Amino acid sequence: MKTSTIEYLGELRTQATHQLSGQRFITDAPPDNQGRGEAFSPTDLLATALGACAVTIMGIAAREHGFNIDGTTIDITKIMASNPRRVSAVTVVFNFPEVKYSDKEKKIIRLAANTCPVFQSLHPDMAKEYVFNFQD
Repeated sequence: MKTSTIEYLGELRTQATHQLSGQRFITDAPPDNQGRGEAFSPTDLLATALGACAVTIMGIAAREHGFNIDGTTIDITKIMASNPRRVSAVTVVFNFPEVKYSDKEKKIIRLAANTCPVFQSLHPDMAKEYVFNFQD
């Protein structure tokens, strides 16, 4: 089964449809690449996918070990390079809720983030930094 379909709408904009759910979203080229920047760019989605994937895998690991990370927020910073134009670095900052996580739980969280399939799929030359802000 297909994962998604994408329609080019013109003016450097696309609409993607998730086949299983029917959910849709728009992408737009960024202003630094001739676009309007009115929606996520494809490279924004790549960077955002890293954070979403990592926190999902962390959530699975937390569930399996009897704790949760509900309320965690994530800040993503994407850095572009040229020649060729590409994402050269992504920083993912995890801001955890005011929960007193044990050292063991923190270790589980950190290890889980690195097993995220998106993290594992990105080119090794792309810098990927995780920052874990626990509220100790």
